[in-house]
Amino acid sequence: MADLIELFTRASKLMRGAADAAYSRHGVRVGQNLVLELLWEEDGLAPGEIARRLGISTPTVVKMAGRMQATGLLTRQRDERDARLVRLYLTERGRSLRTAILDERRRLAERATARLSAQERRRLESALATMIANLEASTPDPASDRR
Repeated sequence: MADLIELFTRASKLMRGAADAAYSRHGVRVGQNLVLELLWEEDGLAPGEIARRLGISTPTVVKMAGRMQATGLLTRQRDERDARLVRLYLTERGRSLRTAILDERRRLAERATARLSAQERRRLESALATMIANLEASTPDPASDRR
């Protein structure tokens, strides 16, 4: 099993580095692309909702949102019905990056799996989804760390 951990760690590190290089060409950092993807589907989410959907802590999203606001990707606005709640909205720049970021993601996936058959890709995706489910089932919820 140690080989699995070593291989997974190396693959993850290489994938993260390649993704960061690809996304940074558009002024987006790894992780920020995930927030953008959620907001492209449903603009105006609260940081807590984004955190829940991504399986990370709310303070992590708040910190990331601050950086994304500073680079012009999104704005933070108080909720009209509940002034205690902040919502995140894409700027025109944030909306305009959708095609570029999704194209970068697709090209990166193609590059990483170039020597795999379609069946091997499906098996890899299935195995990774199962690993995630196994680990999520045995790992505390990151959002509950801050309660």
